[in-house]
Order: sequence, then C-alpha cells, then structure tokens
Amino acid sequence: MSRQRATELELSENELVIARGELDALHDDLYVLACAVVDAEADIEAAGNRPSVRDLQLIIDHLLIAAKPLRDRELSAPAIPPTKTS
Repeated sequence: MSRQRATELELSENELVIARGELDALHDDLYVLACAVVDAEADIEAAGNRPSVRDLQLIIDHLLIAAKPLRDRELSAPAIPPTKTS
C-alpha cells in the first residue's frame, strides 16, 4: 500500500512523507540530545583531568534521559486521506 501511495504522490524511492507533528517532535528530541551532549562536554571539561565517578554518573544519567525519547521513537506513515469516488 505504501508503494502505491508513493506512486500516487509521485515520490521517488529516496523520498518519504512524514506528518509535520512527528517531524517537529523528532527535531525537538534531537535538539534536547544535542544540548545534553554540549552540557556533558562542558561538565567533563569543568571537572578537569579526573572527573569523579559521581560526576560521570550524573553526566551519563543526563545523556540517557535526553536519548531515551529517540531510542523509543517510531515514525509512522501519515494517515491516507480517503479517496474521492466519482
């Protein structure tokens, strides 16, 4: 069915359709993860050459919290609008 819909929309094999809300949510989660990485780098640099185990655990926890929405994300195909019958 997805191939048929792609043909109807004249999409190439390398193109896809995604709902705006899903794309926005994906961008939001990627931004959160990017910020967590920046924070982790800054925290490691601030801790010097030998960050404590506690510091590293906090950094890892923060990264995991930021990454879990992406790990659990599943993108679904947008609903197919009903076809008009003549």
